[in-house]
Amino acid sequence: MKELITKVERYVRENISQFHEARINKLKKLKLEDLLKKKNPYMYKAKNINSADQLVRGLASAFISSAEETMFGDWLEGLAIFVASEVYGGRKSTADGIDLEMDKDGYHYVVSVKSGPKWSNSTSLAKQMEHFRKAIRIYNTSGNKIPCLAIEGCCYGKEHIENDTRTKLCGQAFWQFISGSDTLYKDIIEPLGTDAKTRNDAFQKEYDAMINKFTSQFISKYCNEDGYIKWKEILEFNSGFQYPKNKK
Repeated sequence: MKELITKVERYVRENISQFHEARINKLKKLKLEDLLKKKNPYMYKAKNINSADQLVRGLASAFISSAEETMFGDWLEGLAIFVASEVYGGRKSTADGIDLEMDKDGYHYVVSVKSGPKWSNSTSLAKQMEHFRKAIRIYNTSGNKIPCLAIEGCCYGKEHIENDTRTKLCGQAFWQFISGSDTLYKDIIEPLGTDAKTRNDAFQKEYDAMINKFTSQFISKYCNEDGYIKWKEILEFNSGFQYPKNKK
Protein backbone atom coordinates (compact mmCIF):
# COMPACT_ATOMS: atom_id res chain seq x y z
CA MET A 1 0.00 0.00 0.00
CA LYS A 2 2.94 2.35 0.65
CA GLU A 3 4.01 1.87 -2.97
CA LEU A 4 0.52 2.88 -4.18
CA ILE A 5 0.52 6.01 -2.04
CA THR A 6 3.94 6.97 -3.43
CA LYS A 7 2.66 6.52 -7.00
CA VAL A 8 -0.49 8.52 -6.30
CA GLU A 9 1.45 11.36 -4.67
CA ARG A 10 3.77 11.46 -7.70
CA TYR A 11 0.79 11.49 -10.07
CA VAL A 12 -0.83 14.38 -8.19
CA ARG A 13 2.36 16.46 -8.11
CA GLU A 14 3.05 15.86 -11.79
CA ASN A 15 -0.51 16.51 -12.99
CA ILE A 16 -2.09 19.13 -10.71
CA SER A 17 -0.68 21.79 -13.06
CA GLN A 18 -3.35 20.73 -15.58
CA PHE A 19 -6.05 22.08 -13.27
CA HIS A 20 -4.27 25.40 -12.73
CA GLU A 21 -3.63 25.81 -16.45
CA ALA A 22 -7.30 25.11 -17.18
CA ARG A 23 -8.31 27.85 -14.70
CA ILE A 24 -6.13 30.46 -16.41
CA ASN A 25 -7.19 29.37 -19.90
CA LYS A 26 -10.81 29.77 -18.82
CA LEU A 27 -10.09 33.36 -17.73
CA LYS A 28 -8.33 34.22 -20.98
CA LYS A 29 -11.26 32.98 -23.08
CA LEU A 30 -13.94 34.61 -20.92
CA LYS A 31 -15.92 37.61 -22.20
CA LEU A 32 -18.04 40.11 -20.28
CA GLU A 33 -21.05 38.93 -22.28
CA ASP A 34 -20.55 35.39 -20.92
CA LEU A 35 -21.03 36.70 -17.38
CA LEU A 36 -24.05 38.84 -18.26
CA LYS A 37 -25.75 36.00 -20.15
CA LYS A 38 -25.32 33.23 -17.60
CA LYS A 39 -26.10 34.91 -14.28
CA ASN A 40 -29.35 36.26 -12.84
CA PRO A 41 -29.50 40.09 -13.06
CA TYR A 42 -32.67 40.25 -10.95
CA MET A 43 -30.79 38.82 -7.96
CA TYR A 44 -28.03 41.41 -8.16
CA LYS A 45 -30.57 44.25 -8.40
CA ALA A 46 -32.42 42.79 -5.39
CA LYS A 47 -29.11 42.84 -3.47
CA ASN A 48 -28.94 46.60 -4.17
CA ILE A 49 -25.65 46.39 -6.05
CA ASN A 50 -25.07 49.75 -7.72
CA SER A 51 -21.29 49.68 -8.25
CA ALA A 52 -20.00 48.49 -11.63
CA ASP A 53 -16.89 47.05 -10.00
CA GLN A 54 -18.94 45.24 -7.34
CA LEU A 55 -21.35 43.84 -9.92
CA VAL A 56 -18.61 42.61 -12.24
CA ARG A 57 -16.77 41.01 -9.32
CA GLY A 58 -19.95 39.29 -8.16
CA LEU A 59 -20.72 37.95 -11.63
CA ALA A 60 -17.13 36.81 -12.18
CA SER A 61 -16.83 35.15 -8.78
CA ALA A 62 -20.03 33.13 -9.25
CA PHE A 63 -19.10 32.11 -12.79
CA ILE A 64 -15.51 31.14 -12.00
CA SER A 65 -16.47 29.24 -8.84
CA SER A 66 -18.90 27.10 -10.81
CA ALA A 67 -16.38 26.56 -13.63
CA GLU A 68 -13.62 25.58 -11.19
CA GLU A 69 -15.85 22.97 -9.56
CA THR A 70 -16.40 21.39 -12.97
CA MET A 71 -12.73 21.58 -13.97
CA PHE A 72 -11.50 20.11 -10.70
CA GLY A 73 -14.12 17.39 -10.91
CA ASP A 74 -12.74 16.45 -14.33
CA TRP A 75 -9.23 16.39 -12.87
CA LEU A 76 -10.30 14.18 -9.98
CA GLU A 77 -11.91 11.80 -12.46
CA GLY A 78 -8.48 11.33 -14.03
CA LEU A 79 -6.93 10.68 -10.62
CA ALA A 80 -9.60 8.10 -9.76
CA ILE A 81 -9.02 6.27 -13.05
CA PHE A 82 -5.27 6.26 -12.39
CA VAL A 83 -5.77 4.81 -8.90
CA ALA A 84 -8.17 2.11 -10.10
CA SER A 85 -5.84 1.20 -12.97
CA GLU A 86 -2.91 0.75 -10.59
CA VAL A 87 -4.82 -1.43 -8.12
CA TYR A 88 -7.52 -3.26 -10.09
CA GLY A 89 -6.55 -2.78 -13.73
CA GLY A 90 -9.34 -0.27 -14.18
CA ARG A 91 -9.74 1.71 -17.38
CA LYS A 92 -11.51 4.77 -18.69
CA SER A 93 -14.88 3.68 -20.06
CA THR A 94 -16.16 4.43 -23.55
CA ALA A 95 -19.80 3.95 -22.51
CA ASP A 96 -22.06 7.01 -22.35
CA GLY A 97 -22.19 8.49 -18.85
CA ILE A 98 -19.65 6.00 -17.47
CA ASP A 99 -16.15 7.19 -16.48
CA LEU A 100 -14.45 4.04 -15.20
CA GLU A 101 -14.74 0.27 -15.50
CA MET A 102 -12.95 -2.22 -13.27
CA ASP A 103 -13.12 -5.78 -11.97
CA LYS A 104 -13.00 -6.44 -8.23
CA ASP A 105 -13.92 -9.39 -5.99
CA GLY A 106 -15.78 -11.28 -8.70
CA TYR A 107 -17.77 -8.31 -10.06
CA HIS A 108 -17.43 -5.95 -12.99
CA TYR A 109 -18.14 -2.36 -11.98
CA VAL A 110 -19.26 0.55 -14.15
CA VAL A 111 -18.44 3.75 -12.27
CA SER A 112 -19.55 7.33 -12.69
CA VAL A 113 -17.13 9.70 -10.93
CA LYS A 114 -18.59 12.91 -9.49
CA SER A 115 -16.88 15.68 -7.57
CA GLY A 116 -19.34 15.74 -4.65
CA PRO A 117 -22.63 14.18 -3.52
CA LYS A 118 -24.94 17.08 -4.53
CA TRP A 119 -24.13 17.01 -8.23
CA SER A 120 -27.59 16.18 -9.57
CA ASN A 121 -31.19 17.25 -9.85
CA SER A 122 -33.97 14.74 -10.54
CA THR A 123 -33.51 15.00 -14.32
CA SER A 124 -29.74 14.53 -14.38
CA LEU A 125 -29.98 11.70 -11.84
CA ALA A 126 -32.59 9.91 -13.96
CA LYS A 127 -30.31 10.27 -16.99
CA GLN A 128 -27.37 8.83 -15.03
CA MET A 129 -29.48 5.87 -13.92
CA GLU A 130 -30.38 5.23 -17.56
CA HIS A 131 -26.67 5.31 -18.46
CA PHE A 132 -26.04 2.69 -15.75
CA ARG A 133 -28.86 0.44 -16.99
CA LYS A 134 -27.66 0.70 -20.59
CA ALA A 135 -24.02 -0.02 -19.69
CA ILE A 136 -25.01 -3.06 -17.61
CA ARG A 137 -27.34 -4.32 -20.34
CA ILE A 138 -24.62 -4.07 -23.01
CA TYR A 139 -22.09 -5.74 -20.72
CA ASN A 140 -24.47 -8.60 -19.90
CA THR A 141 -25.31 -9.25 -23.55
CA SER A 142 -21.67 -9.33 -24.66
CA GLY A 143 -20.88 -12.80 -23.40
CA ASN A 144 -19.34 -11.72 -20.10
CA LYS A 145 -19.63 -14.20 -17.26
CA ILE A 146 -19.28 -12.14 -14.06
CA PRO A 147 -22.07 -9.92 -12.67
CA CYS A 148 -22.00 -6.18 -13.45
CA LEU A 149 -22.83 -3.51 -10.85
CA ALA A 150 -23.06 0.27 -10.97
CA ILE A 151 -21.24 2.69 -8.66
CA GLU A 152 -21.94 6.40 -8.30
CA GLY A 153 -18.64 7.57 -6.85
CA CYS A 154 -18.26 10.98 -5.22
CA CYS A 155 -14.81 12.29 -4.35
CA TYR A 156 -15.94 13.97 -1.13
CA GLY A 157 -18.87 13.73 1.29
CA LYS A 158 -20.42 11.02 3.44
CA GLU A 159 -23.67 10.12 1.70
CA HIS A 160 -24.34 6.43 1.08
CA ILE A 161 -27.17 4.96 -1.00
CA GLU A 162 -27.65 1.37 -2.09
CA ASN A 163 -30.53 0.15 -4.23
CA ASP A 164 -31.27 -2.07 -7.24
CA THR A 165 -29.90 0.53 -9.67
CA ARG A 166 -26.60 1.60 -8.10
CA THR A 167 -24.51 2.04 -4.98
CA LYS A 168 -23.51 5.60 -4.11
CA LEU A 169 -20.14 5.87 -2.36
CA CYS A 170 -18.73 9.19 -1.16
CA GLY A 171 -15.47 10.43 0.28
CA GLN A 172 -13.43 7.85 2.15
CA ALA A 173 -15.74 5.03 1.06
CA PHE A 174 -15.23 5.82 -2.64
CA TRP A 175 -11.45 6.18 -2.46
CA GLN A 176 -11.26 2.96 -0.42
CA PHE A 177 -13.39 1.17 -3.03
CA ILE A 178 -11.07 2.02 -5.94
CA SER A 179 -7.79 1.67 -4.01
CA GLY A 180 -8.23 -0.73 -1.09
CA SER A 181 -6.73 1.95 1.18
CA ASP A 182 -8.60 3.41 4.15
CA THR A 183 -6.35 6.47 4.24
CA LEU A 184 -5.96 7.44 0.57
CA TYR A 185 -8.65 10.13 0.82
CA LYS A 186 -6.36 11.93 3.30
CA ASP A 187 -3.05 10.99 1.68
CA ILE A 188 -3.84 12.95 -1.50
CA ILE A 189 -4.51 16.28 0.23
CA GLU A 190 -0.90 17.38 0.78
CA PRO A 191 0.43 16.85 -2.76
CA LEU A 192 -2.58 18.80 -4.08
CA GLY A 193 -0.88 21.88 -2.65
CA THR A 194 2.19 21.47 -4.86
CA ASP A 195 3.26 24.94 -6.07
CA ALA A 196 -0.19 26.18 -5.04
CA LYS A 197 0.95 29.64 -3.95
CA THR A 198 2.91 30.32 -7.11
CA ARG A 199 0.14 29.06 -9.35
CA ASN A 200 -2.58 30.92 -7.46
CA ASP A 201 -0.54 34.13 -7.58
CA ALA A 202 -0.39 33.75 -11.37
CA PHE A 203 -4.12 33.10 -11.48
CA GLN A 204 -4.88 36.12 -9.28
CA LYS A 205 -2.84 38.38 -11.55
CA GLU A 206 -4.88 37.27 -14.57
CA TYR A 207 -8.11 37.51 -12.57
CA ASP A 208 -7.43 41.09 -11.45
CA ALA A 209 -6.60 42.10 -15.03
CA MET A 210 -9.86 40.54 -16.19
CA ILE A 211 -11.85 42.44 -13.55
CA ASN A 212 -10.24 45.72 -14.59
CA LYS A 213 -10.94 45.08 -18.28
CA PHE A 214 -14.54 43.93 -17.76
CA THR A 215 -15.33 46.80 -15.38
CA SER A 216 -14.11 49.29 -17.99
CA GLN A 217 -16.19 47.60 -20.68
CA PHE A 218 -19.23 47.44 -18.41
CA ILE A 219 -19.08 51.14 -17.51
CA SER A 220 -18.73 52.06 -21.17
CA LYS A 221 -21.73 50.01 -22.27
CA TYR A 222 -24.04 49.62 -19.29
CA CYS A 223 -23.67 52.81 -17.24
CA ASN A 224 -25.17 56.21 -18.13
CA GLU A 225 -23.34 59.53 -18.13
CA ASP A 226 -24.04 59.96 -14.41
CA GLY A 227 -22.49 56.56 -13.60
CA TYR A 228 -25.73 54.70 -12.84
CA ILE A 229 -26.17 51.12 -14.04
CA LYS A 230 -28.66 50.75 -16.90
CA TRP A 231 -30.43 47.67 -15.57
CA LYS A 232 -33.06 47.59 -18.31
CA GLU A 233 -30.39 47.33 -20.99
CA ILE A 234 -28.72 44.50 -19.06
CA LEU A 235 -32.08 42.70 -18.91
CA GLU A 236 -32.64 43.21 -22.63
CA PHE A 237 -29.27 41.58 -23.32
CA ASN A 238 -29.81 38.82 -20.76
CA SER A 239 -33.48 38.00 -21.25
CA GLY A 240 -34.94 39.92 -24.19
CA PHE A 241 -36.82 37.82 -26.73
CA GLN A 242 -34.91 37.04 -29.91
CA TYR A 243 -37.00 36.49 -32.99
CA PRO A 244 -35.99 33.58 -35.23
CA LYS A 245 -33.72 34.74 -38.05
CA ASN A 246 -36.25 33.72 -40.71
CA LYS A 247 -38.92 35.98 -39.21
CA LYS A 248 -39.13 39.76 -39.27
